[in-house]
Amino acid sequence: MAKEMIGTKGLILNEPSLFELSHSGNTGVALPEMDVDLVDASTLLPKEMLRQDIEDFPELSEPEVVRHYTRLSTKNFSLDGGFYPLGSCTMKYNPKVNEVVASLEGFTQAHPYQDEADVQGIMELMWGLEQDLVEISGMDYVSLHPAAGSHGEFLGLKLFRAYHESRGETQRTKILMPDSAHGTNPASAAVCGYSCVALPSKANGLLDVEALKELMTDEIAGLMLTNPNTCGIFEKDILEICDIVHEGGGLVYYDGANMNAMVAVARPGDMGADVVHFNTHKTFSTPHGGGGPRAGPIG
Repeated sequence: MAKEMIGTKGLILNEPSLFELSHSGNTGVALPEMDVDLVDASTLLPKEMLRQDIEDFPELSEPEVVRHYTRLSTKNFSLDGGFYPLGSCTMKYNPKVNEVVASLEGFTQAHPYQDEADVQGIMELMWGLEQDLVEISGMDYVSLHPAAGSHGEFLGLKLFRAYHESRGETQRTKILMPDSAHGTNPASAAVCGYSCVALPSKANGLLDVEALKELMTDEIAGLMLTNPNTCGIFEKDILEICDIVHEGGGLVYYDGANMNAMVAVARPGDMGADVVHFNTHKTFSTPHGGGGPRAGPIG
């Protein structure tokens, strides 16, 4: 069935479906002759999984197929066609040359079990990245292991748990969660077996320090906060906030989602953060999502 679409001048246009374009006998491929013996599919697959025929399959020429999918592709939003205002993930510009570099075979074809002698180039780059992130964050050490920001949160909270268990403080089963936290924060805490305690913000959008003092008990494993927070405001009381949590025996998880506002200005490690994760697709220019290499290093 044809679908209506808005034309470039506001006109309603009819876009035919593949089935309406179909003409019997058309084909979009020209395959070479087989140079191997055909195998009867019925000998390889269970009978109930076999179809005897394919009904109403559209028959189109190659140009018709190409034009159809090219038309569909123009309906997808792209950075080439407009601004993509979806939060901190996209409040920066990825130069196309970086996309090309990320797709070099030396990166994409490397295997985790390759002999170290064969991957010295990548290892040098990874080591350099670790040292750069240490300097940028003010942390003592950076691990590139996490494969995404959410994975970094998961690992960071696992470190929280291991730390408290090593001290025999197994009663710390709760995480303080500001109402300005990123949505992944409570999800990560729950996956790690923690329950979340809501921490309110004041009218100015900043964390309520007095509420933090009241909620900081020996059941609290730590605080997760984003800085600048999701409202885009820098937590000006961050030093006091970290001191309160540490004095109560907890740890501070610094969500680096908005780290792009901090680089070369201030460092989470200097503020008192115990763990921080980097979204390299937000702060820097790692390709984001879908086919891009995901990464969420933690300090």
